[in-house]
Amino acid sequence: MAERIPTERECLELQREFGMLPNIADHSRQVKNVSLAIYENLRDRSIVNRDLVIAGALLHDIAKTRSIETGNRRHDLLGAEMMRELGYESIALAVESHVIMDNYNHDGPLEEREIIFYADKRVMHDTIVSVDDRVDDLVQRYGINEMIRTMIRENKNFVLMVERKIQGFMRDEMETVIRGIP
Repeated sequence: MAERIPTERECLELQREFGMLPNIADHSRQVKNVSLAIYENLRDRSIVNRDLVIAGALLHDIAKTRSIETGNRRHDLLGAEMMRELGYESIALAVESHVIMDNYNHDGPLEEREIIFYADKRVMHDTIVSVDDRVDDLVQRYGINEMIRTMIRENKNFVLMVERKIQGFMRDEMETVIRGIP
């Protein structure tokens, strides 16, 4: 039996249920907008699940508020655990992959989690920005020591590699698609 994916309305209810701060909810909505714009521009949209792209984008930071409150630095892993407890394995994979993506296959099929990962790297707060600006923001906010700052900066190359992969499945240039988002 196929896994049930929460509807957009159910995702918004989960955001409320888990006490997602308004600024994080705004960020998640904009990540959804970027993810959906990428999805809509795919040459063959049947290769990924639209509902999973939307739900994963809306829920990728589901544990961020709790992490802020508890000091747990790994909101991605905590959020994945929360989604698994609710029976949403595919959402859990997207959530746990949006910070550090394991088992990435540049030559493999396009995955929903890759779109969500990339979209998250294009949204600073609720504003669409360049990868450079987003990396600079992440360094400022989370770079508590030189090792973490270096890891964030080095992750930029991975983000650009994921961008190239996604671009290979799209009709139009990524920047054209991104600029078209309200």
